[in-house]
Amino acid sequence: GNCPKVSSINDRNDWKVVRRALTVIGFNEDEVEELMNIIASVLHLGNVQYGEDESNACITSDTQIKYLSRLLGVNGSVLTEALTHKKIIAKGEELMSPLNLEQASSARDALSKAVYGRTFTWLVNKINTSLTYTDDTSKYYSVIGLLDIYGFEVFQNNSFEQFCINYCDEKLQQLFIELTLKSEQEEYEAEEMQWEPVQYFNNKIICDLVEEKFKGIISILDEECLRPGDASDFTFLEKLEDTVGGHPHFVTHKLADAKTRKVMGREEFRLLHYAGEVNYNVRFLDKNNDLLFRNLKEVMCMSENKILRQCFDKEELSDKKRPDTAATQFKASLAKLMEILMSKEPSYVRCIKPNDAKQAARFDEVLIRHQVKYLGLMENLRVRRAGFAYRRRYEIFLQRYKSLCPATWPNWEGKLSDGVATLVKHLGYKPEEYKLGRSKIFIRFPKTLFATEDALETRKHGLATQLQAGWKGYSQRSKYQKLRTAAIAVQAWWRGILARRRARRRREAADTIRSVFIKGFIYRHQERCPENEYFLDYVRYSFLMKLQRNLPKNVLDKSWPTPPPALNEASEHLRQLCMQNMVWSYCKKISPEWKLQMEQKMTASDIFKDKKDNYPQSVSKLFVNTRLSGEELNPKAVQALGSEKMKYAVPVTKYDRKGYKPRSRQLLLTSNSAVILEDAKVKQRIDYAALKGISVSSLSDGLFVLHVPSDDNKQKGDVILQSDHVIETLTKIAICADKINNININQGSIKFTVSQGKEGVIDFTPGSELIVAKAKNGHLSVTAPRLNSR
Repeated sequence: GNCPKVSSINDRNDWKVVRRALTVIGFNEDEVEELMNIIASVLHLGNVQYGEDESNACITSDTQIKYLSRLLGVNGSVLTEALTHKKIIAKGEELMSPLNLEQASSARDALSKAVYGRTFTWLVNKINTSLTYTDDTSKYYSVIGLLDIYGFEVFQNNSFEQFCINYCDEKLQQLFIELTLKSEQEEYEAEEMQWEPVQYFNNKIICDLVEEKFKGIISILDEECLRPGDASDFTFLEKLEDTVGGHPHFVTHKLADAKTRKVMGREEFRLLHYAGEVNYNVRFLDKNNDLLFRNLKEVMCMSENKILRQCFDKEELSDKKRPDTAATQFKASLAKLMEILMSKEPSYVRCIKPNDAKQAARFDEVLIRHQVKYLGLMENLRVRRAGFAYRRRYEIFLQRYKSLCPATWPNWEGKLSDGVATLVKHLGYKPEEYKLGRSKIFIRFPKTLFATEDALETRKHGLATQLQAGWKGYSQRSKYQKLRTAAIAVQAWWRGILARRRARRRREAADTIRSVFIKGFIYRHQERCPENEYFLDYVRYSFLMKLQRNLPKNVLDKSWPTPPPALNEASEHLRQLCMQNMVWSYCKKISPEWKLQMEQKMTASDIFKDKKDNYPQSVSKLFVNTRLSGEELNPKAVQALGSEKMKYAVPVTKYDRKGYKPRSRQLLLTSNSAVILEDAKVKQRIDYAALKGISVSSLSDGLFVLHVPSDDNKQKGDVILQSDHVIETLTKIAICADKINNININQGSIKFTVSQGKEGVIDFTPGSELIVAKAKNGHLSVTAPRLNSR
């Protein structure tokens, strides 16, 4: 209850942090409880008190045994016996030998150390397991380790523990020398570089003093612990004096000079460590021996505490070999540590203690100088300052920085040393900044390397662009090759499919031709039967398809495909239907004006076709409403018509009935009559109702005769007229007068009425040109060329 209090420490909060940390690394509640029981048992073991009963040790604190039996999970009486007796096996028999007070106390302390030490080792392994990298997919992975140990220890009374710690420090210092001072200078020599060696203290001689086989302090200590007879700390000291007494780094009271004897006891020996001199008390034997008796191990193996059972393996009991001493175990453990460190790349953090009082803002210069000296920092600094900050093998350096020089990028084909020389010359290295060895380049100043790294970082952007372009090109080429290969495969398969389809169609066609067409062709003239029905259907289908492609384009196109014999009647019906359809379609499209034109043309065809020679020439010429221009038609003549509307006007030549003298006139057709004008004067008006008929020759002349009744007082006789548009003029008169059937086409001659009771004759004869004249016989003779032969 008299524990000191520190205001900066809160045990409750620290306990919570520890509990939370145990949960994070994977401890469950049972494991935490068992771990706390083991730690508490170590404390209670220290409270176990012994007494003497007839020179034998006995436990006087039964309460502590009850606590221990519960915490350790063992039987209390068995634990009591194990703490006060030692099991001896002689000739196959087990005997229990009581311990005296000193032996029992040592057994108790040995059990405490074993329980705590093994539990600590188990806890470290448990933590390491929880931190282990668990990705099994990667064969290689990196590890970062942290080694934190006590530094060099020098106390007023230094014993076996300080000896082990300082021995460990010596080994680490030796490793430091090997990896820094010695290895670096040896590397310069191996690379055949000019170098002034830096002198330094190599503590290998001290390490050999401690660990040398058969002659080292640890070997002598083990030999003294294991030899039969009464071995003691003083016999150990005497053996050290006999074996290593001449070593320059070993001193005892017996071997020391008078001055040194004043500060050394007779039970001490001194080692001159790299960090300074240390006097060790010679009481090593008891601490070096493993005093954990077999029966104590048996008790721990029977514990209900799972952690203790893992720490004390039953297989250990079956090993009859004497256990290694503490010093040997420490030496082997330290050798393993050195092996691990040598396989890695250690980085050193040297801690300098500013003062021995652990006070802030206090700088003990003497102490610090001493630490700088014994840590070998000055030698290391001299080597570093005289040496080179960066060194790499040629192939590694060239591989990393070759992109910075056009001559070495992308690949250097010559010697590696020449490639590195070319590269550093391009980078502008000065001679004092680097050296070239046999297989490595050495760069003195970090700033030179940093400048090179900066240039590399800048260059990486361009390289990344090139790599991206190259990769994109490669990727697209790969995609294209895949697509091309796939397309070729698809094309090949598709060509195969098409070829198989064509072959199948050919086979089917051949089968069809053989079974259908050839046989059908043979039986084509017979009645429809299974042998020819398909052939006949195909013939009909073919004709219809051919007809569909070759239908007449217009009503004047009389072409028509020749049908097979079986379709003559159907072909004729289709031809008529096609013609009717074209006519109907044509009629639907014509305008009223064109319809009137066609009606007039149809009337002309009905009247003159194949009857008058100049009819074919008129077919292509459109009929018009007037052949007189506005200047030729006198407005007074139009006024003379009165209310009658003029439907047609044409210039004509009128021949007198008696003398046949030609006179130029104008013929106007109205809705009721035909009017003959001379300029603006109406010379004759013939009502349509009084018009008996119209006569015209079959030749190509333009003469025609309008027959009127001879008893009509208004008319003087028939009218003989000639028109250059005779077909058009007569068609117009026939339509207006409704005299289509009253037009007579005569061959040879036409008789006309001159006056009442008197007739005249017009004779028509074919000739080479048109001649109209009065003949000697008093007839009107008309000679006209024959244009068509009928």
